[in-house]
Amino acid sequence: MSTRERRPRKPPRNPLLRPALILLGLVLALLVGISLGRALEDGPSPGGTQTNVRTLEPQPLPPAAKTVTITVTTG
Repeated sequence: MSTRERRPRKPPRNPLLRPALILLGLVLALLVGISLGRALEDGPSPGGTQTNVRTLEPQPLPPAAKTVTITVTTG
């Protein structure tokens, strides 16, 4: 007799398990892609123009500290 140990047999795999998992992964990737596309589509467009309108009130001028008079004669 041989002294080698026998390995326990693995139960047979379901032949449909791997294709089903691959299909599930592809469907999940498709749904994530669709939801990401809709989220990007609904967002604001970059570089848009924004206009702000303000009314500025004029401020009073303080009185002049010096008055300069210039006389010009033409000859």
